[in-house]
Amino acid sequence: MKTVQTLTNNQAPKNALDKFFQITERGSSIGAEVRGGVVTFFAMAYILVLNPIILAPAAEAAGINKPAIAAGTALIAGLTTILMGAVANFPLAMAAGMGLNAMVSFTLCLGLGLTFQEAMGLIFWEGVLITLLVLTGFREAVFKAIPTQLKTAISVGIGLFIAFIGLVDAGIIRPGGTPVQLGINGSLAGWPALIFVVGLILTIVLYVNHVRGAILIGIGGSTVLAMIIQAFVHLPIKSDKAPTGWGITIPELQGSPIALPHFSSLGMIDFFGAFHKLGFIAVLLLVFSLMLADFFDTMGTMVAIGAEAELLDEQGIPPRSQRILLIDSISAIAGGLGGVSSNTAYVESSAGVGEGARTGFANMVTGGLFLLSIFFAPLVELVPSEAATTALVFVGFLMMTQVAEIDWQDPEIAIPAFLTIAFMPFAYSITVGIGMGFVSFFIIKLGRGKFKEIHPLMWLVSLLFVLYFVLGPVQALLAG
Repeated sequence: MKTVQTLTNNQAPKNALDKFFQITERGSSIGAEVRGGVVTFFAMAYILVLNPIILAPAAEAAGINKPAIAAGTALIAGLTTILMGAVANFPLAMAAGMGLNAMVSFTLCLGLGLTFQEAMGLIFWEGVLITLLVLTGFREAVFKAIPTQLKTAISVGIGLFIAFIGLVDAGIIRPGGTPVQLGINGSLAGWPALIFVVGLILTIVLYVNHVRGAILIGIGGSTVLAMIIQAFVHLPIKSDKAPTGWGITIPELQGSPIALPHFSSLGMIDFFGAFHKLGFIAVLLLVFSLMLADFFDTMGTMVAIGAEAELLDEQGIPPRSQRILLIDSISAIAGGLGGVSSNTAYVESSAGVGEGARTGFANMVTGGLFLLSIFFAPLVELVPSEAATTALVFVGFLMMTQVAEIDWQDPEIAIPAFLTIAFMPFAYSITVGIGMGFVSFFIIKLGRGKFKEIHPLMWLVSLLFVLYFVLGPVQALLAG
């Protein structure tokens, strides 16, 4: 596992800003941090479009429209990302969590009949609970109990996961006659696919030629090409009738590049309504499932980011890990209060790290761009997913290189490592991948009678993951 960097040529900090963020000490520069922050923002900017789409079925019933959700999403993401950079000095950006927002809309609201405000109340209590676990030291203690090579497997698995996300979001990999396939009927087709291919090739060629800003140039160059193509062919958003359309956003400017925000989602929360409607036990299980996903997603993400940035110590722990976990937990509370779902650490931060980000100063850039995007949403939407996702695929390669640090000759670690890596992209969940690794590690040690090699917290967490995997039947049993 890559470990923490030391001073480069014993250089002293250049100024107060450099000293506060340890920019020189971590072998970085202001330019690299700015580039990294910009790349991270564009790799994450899709959430400004996607979060409103996912939450709209539940939010619109409460009188909250998509522009209001977009504005709230940008505001909370900007503030929590800046807080992470200032307090934890770690290049880990925050925004509304994918998966958690879908659970809010489709499980809590449309499935269980909660109002949008009641669902936000559960998000709030999940954030409070996970914050208490951080303050008591429990969350960090669990993190330290994880074997180092299993942490490496988590990082590699996340690399494959984000590469898979990038390929799916770009339309390069799609459902078909088989569970997934290349493009349409096994072939790449359409201008958006060309944009992705050109952007990825450009990034790779620049990277192998040691050009600084390769990832950012790849995103920018393919976005410009997309705008030129769109000006001539006028493609719509992808649909059944238009399978070769754009993925999420159309790369063309319509109307003014500036839009005034509306923040009607802020404060739309009912703290106790769900308890009265569903009962205490059912709510407890729902909060537990939300918390468990949040609990381990960030652990895996911060290991992956720390490994790529070479900021991990010999135990695979990033600097100020307690602060990282605390800010992440507070961000969940902020997401509930802001009416935009739980905010959590984004693995897309790895795109910025791949571009050179090593400190929290990159977060100042990413967070600042999120706050600016409140007013410049039309410009943010110019970057199509086919351009932005090239960064995710390429960073997947960078993170995959750590796989050599796992001892594949030792089945006691190799099997859990493999299951961790495999289940993240195949189950489309960081949490599920971590859980499969933990439970298999636990079972193998038990099967070989090596009880003393299992940390007490690994016993507890593994059993909790078993409960997590069968949570649906348990909930159904309690409801019956």
